[in-house]
Amino acid sequence: MIAVTEAPLDLAAHERAVVDPAAGAVVSFAGVVRDHDHGRTVRWLEYEAHPSAEAVLKEVAAVVAADPAVRAIAVSHRVGVLQIGDVALAAAVATAHRAEAFAACARLVDEVKARLPVWKHQVFADGTDEWVNCP
Repeated sequence: MIAVTEAPLDLAAHERAVVDPAAGAVVSFAGVVRDHDHGRTVRWLEYEAHPSAEAVLKEVAAVVAADPAVRAIAVSHRVGVLQIGDVALAAAVATAHRAEAFAACARLVDEVKARLPVWKHQVFADGTDEWVNCP
């Protein structure tokens, strides 16, 4: 399960997607839209993705999955308008042991944040807005 989608993300579905009989640990992460940023109240936000975003997401997942400790990976990023509390990034990683699962999931999330060509447009309660992660 690897996708860039406008559909709501289901973290439990990502966890189910990585079930493996050899895995003793599944670590998941939900990046959730929060109601503030740098002391300002956020009303909602919108993510826009470059057409290559899903291919980049697959590349990132493949790099993390190449770790011999990793049994399975699922990762998705949502695009479009998101409300406070919506999941913007869902990730799950299965490994034999918990330390490896935590490390692999953290690496996956960090690499997605660093490499995925997705831009965030935040709209604030005071009527102002800003773009984040834009070149």
